[in-house]
Formats: sequence, C-alpha cells, structure tokens
Amino acid sequence: MSFPKPEFSASEPIVMDLRDPPPRPFAGLARRASATAAAVLPPALTLLILMTVWQLLCGDSYEGLPSPSRIWLESRELIVDPFFDRGGVDKGLFWHIVTSLKRVALGFSISAVCGVLLGVLIGANRWAHRGLDPIFQVLRTVPPLAWLPISLAAFHEANPSALFVIFVTSIWPIIINTAVGVRNIPDDYVNVARVLRLSPVEYFFRILLPATTPYIFTGLRIGVGMSWLAIVASEMLLGGVGVGFFIWDQYNASRISDIVVALAWVGLTGFFLDRIVAFAGRIVSRGNALS
Repeated sequence: MSFPKPEFSASEPIVMDLRDPPPRPFAGLARRASATAAAVLPPALTLLILMTVWQLLCGDSYEGLPSPSRIWLESRELIVDPFFDRGGVDKGLFWHIVTSLKRVALGFSISAVCGVLLGVLIGANRWAHRGLDPIFQVLRTVPPLAWLPISLAAFHEANPSALFVIFVTSIWPIIINTAVGVRNIPDDYVNVARVLRLSPVEYFFRILLPATTPYIFTGLRIGVGMSWLAIVASEMLLGGVGVGFFIWDQYNASRISDIVVALAWVGLTGFFLDRIVAFAGRIVSRGNALS
C-alpha cells in the first residue's frame, strides 16, 4: 500500500512596507489617558475660573462671603485634618459626615424597600392606583422640614425623628418611578408569563423586576439625593453630631469659612452617593440583561 508523496509549495515572501507606521504598544493607554483628561480638565478649569472670579470679587474683606484665600487661612486645620476627634461634638468633618451617612443609610434602606413594594402594588393594581396615587401626589409636595414637628411629636427623640424625615422625604420618587416602570412592562412579557404559567413570585423575579430595574434605580438615585438633603436640614434643628449640626453650630459661632468647607464636603458626598447608586443600577441591569 503506497501513500501519495506530499508536495510543498514555497510560501510567498513577507514584504514589509517601511512607510507603514510602527505598532504602538501603548496606544490603549494613551486613549485612556486622553479620555481621562477630557473628563477631568474641563471641570477643573471651570473650577479654577470660578475660584479666581470669587477671589477677585470678595478680596480680603472680612464682611460677607469670605474669599478662597481667607477660607484657607481661617479653616486650614479643618481642611488639612478632617479626622481629628477631641471628644463630644469637637470632631473633624469626616466624623460628622460618617454620622450623617449612617442615618441616611438606615432611613434610605427602609424607604427603598417600602417604596419598591408600594410602587409595584400601585403599578400592578388598578384599584390601588386609584386609591393611593392621589394621596401620594399630595404628600410628596410637603417640604422635608415640615415633617420634623410631626416626627418629634411621634417619637420624642432626635435620631428616630431624623430617620422618619429621611424615610418620608425619599420614598415618593421611588414609589412613582417604580409604578411607572410596572405600567410600562411590554405586553409580550406578560403574555409569555401567562403561557409559561408563572406563579406570582416567579413573575415578580423573572419578569417584573428585570423589566422595571431602570425605573427603580432612577427613583433610587432621586431618593438618595433627597434623603441627603433631608438629613442635613433636619440635623440643623435636632442637634448632636452630624454635618447639619456642624453647619448650624459654625453659623452660631460666626465661622463662615468653616461653613463653606462643610458645604464642599456635603456636595462631594452627595455626588458620590449618586454615583454609587448609578453604578449599582448598571450592575443589576447588566445581570438582568444577561439572564
């Protein structure tokens, strides 16, 4: 038995065009650096311009709003070392922010659970929508501080009152956005659930929750911002440790520079809270899409 003799043909020579640009191993890194610069430089330059205009308008005057240079001179210790703790309420801004965040985390978590459940009920049940939606539309227009006397009369303590104010302030956008998401579930999804004869629990986790996730997290982002606003306002009146109390205490001491530093901390913390909720929403939405 004989086998055919293999034949080999000469391969074509590899011709390199010297005019082609050489490969760039750091092209991806350069693109990332360019994207980072495009995201960071515009707000940094805008902030620099605003600080310069602020400095020129206020100068070194001791009356009214202090200039950035004056804030640095008067609040240098508060800016450089926000972690000091001398006991009592004499703490750095970091500890006041942490105390406020603990209250926001607890109150907002309760409002998130209750808001999603109520939103599902209103969005899925016609009679619940007719009975509860007008009441919710009226209550959501009440300012956060207007709930504070009611909470103090009900709980007789500062901390539960602050938690109630956070809860009642942040729950409305969660309810409304969840209900809108439930009402906008495509009919094809509902028909598939009927064909598969899914139980109410299976329908909730496999159809309703994935379909309404973008709406739910939109409400959560609005709610966490409103809860942060509510805790700062309520702590000004309730006292104790917290960023709201710190701002009010510094106002009574006529330390406007410290108030400006605290406002910067409040704004940055609120921004990061919004980014955290948005990041969690992207993770959950991606998982639902894959499933």
